[in-house]
Amino acid sequence: LATIRYSIDSLLRFVNTPEYGKGEDGIMNTSLSTITEKNRLTSGDWQQAALDALSEGGLQNIAIEMIAKRLGVTKGSFYWHFESRDALIQAALELWESQEQEQVFGKLDALPDAQARLTALIALVAEELKAHKIYSELLKAIDHPLVKPVLARVSQRRIDYLTASLRQAGLPRKAAQSRAILVYASYVGFLQLNLQLGTPKLSHEDFDQYVAHLTETLIPSGG
Repeated sequence: LATIRYSIDSLLRFVNTPEYGKGEDGIMNTSLSTITEKNRLTSGDWQQAALDALSEGGLQNIAIEMIAKRLGVTKGSFYWHFESRDALIQAALELWESQEQEQVFGKLDALPDAQARLTALIALVAEELKAHKIYSELLKAIDHPLVKPVLARVSQRRIDYLTASLRQAGLPRKAAQSRAILVYASYVGFLQLNLQLGTPKLSHEDFDQYVAHLTETLIPSGG
């Protein structure tokens, strides 16, 4: 009984110390404040905040303490939802993929005409500044083990979508594949030039003209 009482007393003393919290060292925090924060936030809130941080400063900007401050919570609450920073990065990238599927491709599926769908795709993508920043920052981190497979998967999905739509627009299979790569290369190349090199510096009117020219040049006129 004395041994049991000693063990219980030791446990209580440990629980009531500042060290009883799951910080970067991985120890679980069960304080009242973190339980409240856990109930207030969802894993989706952390994922979206991580994407916001990524768009603003790259992969290195996904820092647990900084994101916790952004969300108005303590760092300990993070570990109710994720085991590590890498787990958050992976979940955030999965959210980015699903958002693209829903917000871009999901909207276009309602258009039965392939030419209209391709035209709408270019117009829709041209307006997504935040998505451009995220993609550009991920390109900078292409060698990261969590980033590389996601970028490869997303790029292939986009090229496949373009190829299928161009086939429906009337292009032969090989021509559709080549045109899809050309359209996608135009997108990636413009991102690299504009967001990483700062050129060309286009006004809104000039950018709209560029998008119109890209559409006229690369999208089949009928099919």
